[in-house]
Amino acid sequence: MYEWDFYFIWGYRWLFLQGLGVTIAFTVGIVLIGLVVGLVAGLGRLAPYAIIRWIAQAYIEVFRCTPVLVQLVWFYYALPILSGIDMSATSAAVLALSLYGGAFYAEIIRGGIVSIDAGQREAAEALGMTPGQSMRRIILPQAIKRMVPPLMNQSIIQFKNTSLVSVLAVPDLLYQGQAIAHDTYRPLETYSLVAVIYFAVLFPLTLLVQYLERRMARSD
Repeated sequence: MYEWDFYFIWGYRWLFLQGLGVTIAFTVGIVLIGLVVGLVAGLGRLAPYAIIRWIAQAYIEVFRCTPVLVQLVWFYYALPILSGIDMSATSAAVLALSLYGGAFYAEIIRGGIVSIDAGQREAAEALGMTPGQSMRRIILPQAIKRMVPPLMNQSIIQFKNTSLVSVLAVPDLLYQGQAIAHDTYRPLETYSLVAVIYFAVLFPLTLLVQYLERRMARSD
């Protein structure tokens, strides 16, 4: 019968903390970049020009309909060959995960905007506002309130997606766990702790999302 032993983990505590720090930094970076990309693509889906709508939709569908792991590998191995630009594993991972998340953020943002009653846009235009002004001053402030829970849900998914960067040898939490497991020959304890760390970070965030969803439902 297998005998569990977690005492060795204390000697590797700094590796776990370093990996968690890399994971959190990655998450913050890809969420921020993804939100910017998603905002641009989401507004592009609502643009008055068909070519802009087509480009935005093409980007969204390509990244939503291909596995994120395939995207990571493609950006690291194929893109440098096609572009002639050397790309580190970190750069490839940030680019791939940001664009992947941006495709989902774009649909959340687009859905939030179209959920606002069209009469408010018409009223803003009747007051002399341009479409851009009505979007900034009237539509987006209301839409953001509805977007927050799904945007946070997608950001939680992005946090979990960062575990995939270990395939590119980026020293995130899972990669450090793999290194520790190989060094100690204790994979059960090591990967169990990795799972606990992910849970400890994500569970409070899921509770926060549920709270925001309930609060928004009451306010509606």
